[in-house]
Amino acid sequence: MTTATSATPADDSDDLAQLAKGGRTNTLGFAIRLIARIPFLVIATRLYGPEALGRFASAMVLIEILALVCSLGERRGLAQRLSEGAGENREAETNLVYDGILLAIAYSAVAAAVLLVFPEPMFPNGMSSRWDIWLVATIPAFAVTEILLAAQAYRFDIATTVRARAVVEPWTISIGAGVFFLIPATRDGGLALAFIASIYAGLLTALWPFLKSYGLPRGWHPHPRAMAAMAARAFPLVGADAIERGTRLLDIFILGLFAPPQAVGIYYAAQQIASLPQKLKTSFEPILSPVITKNLRIGNMEAIASQVRQVGFWIIAIQLGIALMLGVPGEAVMGLWGPDYVAGTAALAFLLAAEVVASMAVVSESVLVYIARKRNLAISVGIIALQAALTIALIEAADRFGLGKGFEAAAAAGALMIALGVSSLAKALLLKRLLQAKVSNWRWALVHAAAPAVVVGYGLTWAPEWIELVVGVPAILGVYALVVWRRGFDEGDKVLFRKQVVPDPATDLP
Repeated sequence: MTTATSATPADDSDDLAQLAKGGRTNTLGFAIRLIARIPFLVIATRLYGPEALGRFASAMVLIEILALVCSLGERRGLAQRLSEGAGENREAETNLVYDGILLAIAYSAVAAAVLLVFPEPMFPNGMSSRWDIWLVATIPAFAVTEILLAAQAYRFDIATTVRARAVVEPWTISIGAGVFFLIPATRDGGLALAFIASIYAGLLTALWPFLKSYGLPRGWHPHPRAMAAMAARAFPLVGADAIERGTRLLDIFILGLFAPPQAVGIYYAAQQIASLPQKLKTSFEPILSPVITKNLRIGNMEAIASQVRQVGFWIIAIQLGIALMLGVPGEAVMGLWGPDYVAGTAALAFLLAAEVVASMAVVSESVLVYIARKRNLAISVGIIALQAALTIALIEAADRFGLGKGFEAAAAAGALMIALGVSSLAKALLLKRLLQAKVSNWRWALVHAAAPAVVVGYGLTWAPEWIELVVGVPAILGVYALVVWRRGFDEGDKVLFRKQVVPDPATDLP
């Protein structure tokens, strides 16, 4: 039986050091990803148009969810498997990772084969070209990449995730979309081919450091019974991952069924902007998982609650700043992609707000998947059912009143915001009860910082669009950052921006 023990201050500082280092890397990765994503959105919206973009987005829903299912929840589950099953044995760690890779490839092959035979669920509004069907080839590559990046994160290598997800993948899809559009034979399928190229480029980017870090397996023999048990144990994690990602994709799928592809394309353009803070949030999970599993092993629940509060505040503070920066000048931001996309301004605002309210749910789930898997999964199932019902009801209402495609997109985004707000509340309350400690990431300083930023941003909306973007966006972020730094960040929070965060035991410890 495990005896609960308390970590020493030095241990807590080491954990904070790792979290802060990962946080700095991910914040840098977010900025790089933001810059890299813009060329793709310009090319996709200006050259391909909302209809082709909508068909591509509808296909992406099923691809991403199936790939997450086939990765067997290893994004978070791998850290626990390695922590429990390998100890300090590097060879055993390597073999455990290859078990996961083999299972992911097997499940991915089945999923891809089924979609090749029955492609209709991927294309509710039809295909743009004969190339689109080959999107199924990304399922195994996507699933294996998730496992490789999780394995690197277990050894606190977040830089590989940033390179793969924030540099290689977005720049490959941007360049590929432009190149394939210029070739007459591939023009109609340019988005699909560019996505396939980006996923495999990301796989190669993750594979090279993985092979240097873990190497090839030695004395490894697959054991069907053990792997079947592993798959069964992973079911709650698989469900949680699929549902967490599904909440960001279900709205596109329902729009594809109930709205024209142009509405889906407009919504997808807004979602690509709003999903950037969501990528920032989920990218903290790989670095948080090893710290959580270590403290679970020694029974230090108070340390886990402290880490949830710390990381949760970092995430919500950064996300709120991003939401204000992109949401207040929303019309100008959406206008960058063309006049047809301005109708998605309300959808953008709701989506950005949804990512802010969802921050507590994601951080709470990082712990719940280890200590209350089934209850966490039950909450997630209830939330996605609520989102589906709200999305259909609001889209039908917009259609019944004869509102335009922009309102249909806003209805789907509003349903997502409500569902994620309920999810955050439910999961935070459950985690608080299990840890017997406060876990909330909310601080009133966020309101104090947001208020002057909104005033500054709203004032600049009366200026020409180019001034609103060039001057307004940095002004909003600057005002918000200044106030939240002075009134919201304490000394514990400010370590996120310092390279040396481990205290000197001779001088700093009480």
